[in-house]
Amino acid sequence: MASKGIADSFKELAVIVNTPGLDVPVKNFSDACSRFFVVFKVLKTGMFPRFPEIEYVTKVNDLAEASNLTPTLELMVDRDIEANCVRKVGSHTRNLLRIKRSLEMMRVMCEVLLDTESDHSLRDATFTAYNQVFAPHHGWAIQQAVATGIGSLLPKTLLSGMFNETGT
Repeated sequence: MASKGIADSFKELAVIVNTPGLDVPVKNFSDACSRFFVVFKVLKTGMFPRFPEIEYVTKVNDLAEASNLTPTLELMVDRDIEANCVRKVGSHTRNLLRIKRSLEMMRVMCEVLLDTESDHSLRDATFTAYNQVFAPHHGWAIQQAVATGIGSLLPKTLLSGMFNETGT
């Protein structure tokens, strides 16, 4: 998926969640989110960066399965609130929050990448995005592990090649 494909995926997702008066169908949301799987596959190198891919894919797949029982995101959240399980590991609402944060991190990372030319910009963009989106919710040990993992990311030029693009 080229960066145009990523941009198109973000646009598709925006239409789904920003349509006024429409309760967001869980199936449409999870289908749109699944288009980003390829980004996590391209970004992984070594053991550590595989975790974000597994985390994101698992959460999106959970919502896809939930769509068989719950038609809209709003109803899904309401049911978790009624069951008092919003904060429990594995709840659909918690998974939705994790997906939202992952997409937000990807958005920030793409914005930073587009604004810089440096070959080290992927590391910088990922670190900036992580600090904005996830770091406030992680303890010191996780932040240190993430910093180590970010250091193992591929240079921007190699990443561009994996997306079948030039660096321009």
